[in-house]
Amino acid sequence: MLQIAKQELEREAEERRGEKGRALSTRCQPLELAGLGFADLQTPGVQTPSLPPTTHTAFLHQDLCRQLHARVDKVDEERYDVEAKVTKNITEIADLTQKIFDLRGKFKRPTLRRVRISADAMMQALLGTRAKESLDLRAHLKQVKKEDTEKENREVGDWRKNIDALSGMEGRKKKFEG
Repeated sequence: MLQIAKQELEREAEERRGEKGRALSTRCQPLELAGLGFADLQTPGVQTPSLPPTTHTAFLHQDLCRQLHARVDKVDEERYDVEAKVTKNITEIADLTQKIFDLRGKFKRPTLRRVRISADAMMQALLGTRAKESLDLRAHLKQVKKEDTEKENREVGDWRKNIDALSGMEGRKKKFEG
């Protein structure tokens, strides 16, 4: 298993190297150094039969420099165009993300509030006029007796009235016993 993975990685690396070589060969044409040898490029003046020694080599050097400058200018133009496209795309992406956030903010769902509505009103809203005829929800409910809360309030009463009766040990005893 590891052998297969290793072979696969080596194959992918070889493919990448091949792609890189093809891209460089299409984008970077070889320099036209016809008539210039290694020695001609190294030394400023070379003896040729037709031209004086410095004129021929200087002409070849100037021509080579012009070619190189033209290529550099072309590459700079391409780089500038690519940078302009990238910045345009980045700003467009930023604008679209801002629009997305704006849309999310505008249509944010509100928190729901509890609405008190009677059963009759709710059924009338849902079913319309036939709500009273078809359904009576209160008919099946149990009757619950309300406890009298006023009795509890009377028992608590005013604590200052019984203070004399409960003073001393006997009063405290009554409190715990009764």
